Amino acid sequence: MDELMSKTLRVAIAGLGTVGAETVRLLTKRRTIISSHAGRPVALVAVSANSKSKDRGLDLNGIDWADDPLALAMRDDVDVVCELIGGSDGVAKNVVEAAIASGKSVVTANKAMLAHYGTELASKAENCGVILAYEAAVAAGIPIIRAVRDGLVANELSRVYGIFNGTSNYILTAMHESGRDFNEVLAEAQELGYTEGDPTCDIDGIDAGYKLSLLSALAFGHTVDFKAVDIEGIRSISAIDIAYAEKFGYRIKLLGFAEKTNDGIRQRVHPCMVAKDTLIAKVEGVFNAIIVDGESVGATLHYGRGAGAGPTASAVISDIIEIALGRGTPVFGLPVDKLFVSQKARQELMRCRYYLRVGVIDRPGVLTHVRNIMSNQDVSMDLFIHNDYNQRERMLLVFIIHEAEEKLLRKAITEIVNLNDDQKVTVMIRIVDL
Repeated sequence: MDELMSKTLRVAIAGLGTVGAETVRLLTKRRTIISSHAGRPVALVAVSANSKSKDRGLDLNGIDWADDPLALAMRDDVDVVCELIGGSDGVAKNVVEAAIASGKSVVTANKAMLAHYGTELASKAENCGVILAYEAAVAAGIPIIRAVRDGLVANELSRVYGIFNGTSNYILTAMHESGRDFNEVLAEAQELGYTEGDPTCDIDGIDAGYKLSLLSALAFGHTVDFKAVDIEGIRSISAIDIAYAEKFGYRIKLLGFAEKTNDGIRQRVHPCMVAKDTLIAKVEGVFNAIIVDGESVGATLHYGRGAGAGPTASAVISDIIEIALGRGTPVFGLPVDKLFVSQKARQELMRCRYYLRVGVIDRPGVLTHVRNIMSNQDVSMDLFIHNDYNQRERMLLVFIIHEAEEKLLRKAITEIVNLNDDQKVTVMIRIVDL
């Protein structure tokens, strides 16, 4: 260990986008304090990106340039490769695999890659005796990976949940504050740079699903299983729904849940109505908040910026320091052969209350017919009629559904939609008690 701590930790960065560039800046600007915390010198020796001529506002004097990011993994003067390229496979995955095979530790912010190949990459890192660190992949500036893996290790965890995507939270916050509809606020979020060019991953819940799958594996000790995550996004949420949520004493949030049930691990991402006096309801804008329920510690709240160049680069550097200190731990808390293959708990068996908005043809007896459909599926509800609907001979019905099994409610919704052929105005939001 003494010999290790006397050697400079040599770092290479693959990818100089916003996160990669900010990581370079922080490594340069705070080199002295970073080396002090690392217990030995930390030096950036090489970088790689698509264009060498692009002006990134970086001083790269004395730092080698590689046109091919794979070359970083082959260098004898590199100890750690930071993969900040992005993408679930392709070049990013190739760089990580090559670095591991070459005996180099890896730091990555790539949640998509880990969600799809996390168990496989963890096994490779373990077999090669190197570290694969990913604090930046989940909630960026919130040190949630280290908190769950190390700080809460004495606890049996039962549930992890929260706001995992700042873009969606910003959109829902702006809709609540302004009364504007989804598309208008989405356009604003794009102008402000809160979304990627294609916002699908954010607003359809995929980004949150990636992060949740990693945190679930870490919290409960199972192999990563992104396909087991039930995902719904926020495209269908309208100003009408936001207004009714306020009227009923709720806020709408896109939440992710990973929880133990009697029939397996349930992983889900979807819009929720939560009481507006709860902590999670008060998390606004681009901020994330994750709550972990532990047997001994109870509920712990982890709050902060879940995206952005600064918070993500901060997490990358924290991993570099951990590697410098020799604090290697299994990627998902346990050796890969100790991780169990989780059984997916069936979402349709979940029971809770629901908010339901549905469009129907305005004709005699339609309300009675809808009530009968609900009753036949053992679903009871309160009814609120919303008449401000810009289509002739149509009206909107808004219900609060008492606690029911989701499978039965979905059957009732299908019957109602088939009667009216108006699925585009059918919205179901779960009401969760936190």
